[in-house]
Amino acid sequence: MKILLAVDGSDYTNRMLSYLTTHKEWANAGHAFTVFHAVLPVPHRAAAFAGPDIVHGYYEDDARVVLEPVRALLARDGIEARFEHRIGHPAEEIASFAQKGQFDLVVMGSRGHGTLTNLVLGSVATKVLAACTVPVLLVR
Repeated sequence: MKILLAVDGSDYTNRMLSYLTTHKEWANAGHAFTVFHAVLPVPHRAAAFAGPDIVHGYYEDDARVVLEPVRALLARDGIEARFEHRIGHPAEEIASFAQKGQFDLVVMGSRGHGTLTNLVLGSVATKVLAACTVPVLLVR
């Protein structure tokens, strides 16, 4: 199976990764993992003020801070993965990447807000569920 692991560096991502690494049937079943991170774009005016080098550095630093601990954790448990990052709205980027990459499953952590909170605030997980045609496994 091609599995997309959507990560953001949060405790919810850590819970999802912990679930994955403690359930060896995931790691030892010959799955192809891709770790994916998306960051919101810097607002246009702020990007123009800061300049392209600073903005590019910001995106690279954000990806490094989020992806490097995941890379280390998976390597420690013998799980090989590709690593990708994009700039854009996380839910839209996750859904789009999953569909274009023809993944079989998206796995991501979820905060577990109730229905009312999701209705008012929304969540990346809820938006991925709504936008993605690929099955999504949420780990709380």
